[in-house]
Amino acid sequence: MDIDLAALPDDVETLQQMISAIVVARQGERVEAQAEIDRLRAIVKALQRSQFGRRSERLDPDQLLLGLEDLDADIARVEAAHPVAPTSATRNPRVPEPRLPDDLPREDVRLDVDSDTCPCCGKTLHKIGETVSEMLDFVPARLRVLRTTRPRYGCRACGTIHQAPAPERPITKGLATSGLLAHVLISKYCDHLPLYRQSQIFARQGLEINRSTLANWVGGAAWWLEPLRARLAEQVFASKTLFADDTPIPVLDPGRGRTKTGRLWVYARDERPWAGLDPPAAVYFYSPDRHLAHFSGILQVDGYAGFEQLTARGTIALAACWAHTRRKFYEVHEATGSPIAAEALRRIAELYAVEKDIRGHNAELRRSVRDARSRSLVETMKPWLERQLTRLPPRSTLAEAIRYALARWPALCRFLEDGRVELDTNTVERAIRPVTLGRKNHLFAGSDGGADRWAIVASLITTAKLNGVEPYAYLKDVLEHLTNGHPMACIDEFLPWNWKAQSGT
Repeated sequence: MDIDLAALPDDVETLQQMISAIVVARQGERVEAQAEIDRLRAIVKALQRSQFGRRSERLDPDQLLLGLEDLDADIARVEAAHPVAPTSATRNPRVPEPRLPDDLPREDVRLDVDSDTCPCCGKTLHKIGETVSEMLDFVPARLRVLRTTRPRYGCRACGTIHQAPAPERPITKGLATSGLLAHVLISKYCDHLPLYRQSQIFARQGLEINRSTLANWVGGAAWWLEPLRARLAEQVFASKTLFADDTPIPVLDPGRGRTKTGRLWVYARDERPWAGLDPPAAVYFYSPDRHLAHFSGILQVDGYAGFEQLTARGTIALAACWAHTRRKFYEVHEATGSPIAAEALRRIAELYAVEKDIRGHNAELRRSVRDARSRSLVETMKPWLERQLTRLPPRSTLAEAIRYALARWPALCRFLEDGRVELDTNTVERAIRPVTLGRKNHLFAGSDGGADRWAIVASLITTAKLNGVEPYAYLKDVLEHLTNGHPMACIDEFLPWNWKAQSGT
């Protein structure tokens, strides 16, 4: 409500009535605003609960996040229009503003009074302190041209010419520096921006870079990185416990004018839950085989039956996933409310309660606690499942869920014998998720080679993130060193965990 200060009445009583009316109106607006905020927050909570409720399987996680973003923005808009001092009852329960890191560059802005004399008495002012506040600003990314000048020198005595050698370019005769190549790779494989969209963004910045030129850069950069992925794979497959999973990706098949279904395989190592010494890592491959010819140990997998073939040579033991087993009973319980399915979920939850208590402890302690607390739960669960199966129609979904568990029972029990084994394959599920998101944005890989490049770069980006390494800084530095003649014999220096230790990040 706007107030015309020039038209205020001189009568005190009339002025008080006017102010009272304004206060009442403002209070009414605030009540309406708070009611709207409460309504929006209720919608947010309902959506969050839907992840665990009856409709959770129908709601795509990415769509849920987009919806929550818009609702949070709606709440912020109402709060901005009607600001009030927060109380314990009205304080926004959302995530607080981020802490500003100390290493971010600071630019000082000084706001001073207009005069060094006091406007009240005319005496000289003296400084008694200052108030400093900080806000986070954004400087848009900018393109620049690096000009390299190499003076030539001639010798009048012998006629020879001397000049510093030209630096190696990451892309032969290409214009892109290692920094620009790293930006394109991160945008495509980490932020899931296809090259044609990147081309459009560059055009808005005043530079026309053809999509095919960007593709040439990606291919050249992946060639430099391929030996590093190979060395990463050697490190991963030397482990004694691995997670494995795969995801389908559409691949363009030019001969038929449509896409075919390829598969991206991921193998992950994460020893943090049992205090192991090897750093976490993930390596991806696009090919029909599973790259485990020289692996010997325990492979943690989902319910895919094809993994059973790997046990034939006797060097690989499978550990099955209790999360996939639980999901079968969860789906039945959501659809039918079956008390048998509910009991199966309760029994599996008891196993996870034990895991929560031992996470982060060494492997031997984990095995000992599991032997004392989890073994009896598993040993009583199997005969219980077998009894329930005899009472159910053979073709019912609940019977299928029980047969799924019983068919994998030795692999489901593997965690009892080895403290390094996890209860589920969530580690590798998290590693495969970025590929799934990228698949939605990319629509398909343009060729088998494109899918393999996807696997090469994804291996390095995912492993960098697992080790707390910023992917852009990492790829930029690696490409700079590799293209400037860094010896391949020392390539271990560029494995993400070693690079982090050397760079001090």
